[in-house]
Amino acid sequence: MGRNTELEYTIETHNLTKKFNEVTAISSLTISVKKGEIFALVGPDGAGKTTTMRILTAIMDPTEGNAKVAGFDIKTEGERLREHIAYMSQRFGLYEDLTVEENMLFYADLYDISKKERTALMEKLLSFSQMTTFKKRLAGNLSGGMKQKLGLACALIHKPEVLFLDEPTNGVDPISRREFWGILYELLRERVTIFISTAYLDEAERASRVGLIHKGKILLCDTPEGIQKQFPYILMALKSSDNRKTRDLLNKESLVISCKVFGEYLHVLLEKDFSQWDILLNIIRQGGFEIYEHRMIKPSLEDCFINLIGE
Repeated sequence: MGRNTELEYTIETHNLTKKFNEVTAISSLTISVKKGEIFALVGPDGAGKTTTMRILTAIMDPTEGNAKVAGFDIKTEGERLREHIAYMSQRFGLYEDLTVEENMLFYADLYDISKKERTALMEKLLSFSQMTTFKKRLAGNLSGGMKQKLGLACALIHKPEVLFLDEPTNGVDPISRREFWGILYELLRERVTIFISTAYLDEAERASRVGLIHKGKILLCDTPEGIQKQFPYILMALKSSDNRKTRDLLNKESLVISCKVFGEYLHVLLEKDFSQWDILLNIIRQGGFEIYEHRMIKPSLEDCFINLIGE
């Protein structure tokens, strides 16, 4: 028998800590994830994302603290928990010498899916992941994006309540990343809870809620919009006749918190007093540079994360 699938929170952690000898991989991590939402754990390599995921899937025990996933205690009910979740690790176990269809059949056997049920389910998942025309192709001959979609289809074969995805789009091209997220949004309609880790901050903006993690600690946890609203500064985008020299000029000014190059623009951080901006524009012009464009912009998650790390 499964647990009550209408729990308010599908994932709840309390002061989760994991130490490897003298190294603390995650520290006092406390988060709650509601049923049917995408929660993105975001941070650079080594931040503690994979360790968190391995603990929540009962692969690894925490040093301190505890968690419940789908109503199951990760310490004492790990075997039962695994029947209700799917975990797609960074090196998901696809067999490259088997076809797409054969890989899915293997996972159907692994989860003891009846032959009657698996036929309709496989057809649905192949269609869902846009893989129907490739079902006879060897997995080893698929592109990186298609392998990720096949991995997702295999992970979903037993209808999990909670789906854990560890950096699933790492190294995948932008179009495949967008397609992959389209599939995740479709899963939300079926009330699947998705816990995803990523180093792509632009990608995390697509999640329902985001936990920014750095050196094993959650810096901030909120909706993408909620995190952006907490940004404590004014952010201006500016394009001049020489962005790099303009950047160097502005970084000498006490009115400017920071000025950095972002693509073809400069991102200029100011205190909340917007009247400073006209003063700075005059300084740029007096320095001999033309101003082609300038406007206030909403901070991205990347801006917020960089600011938090700086603090």
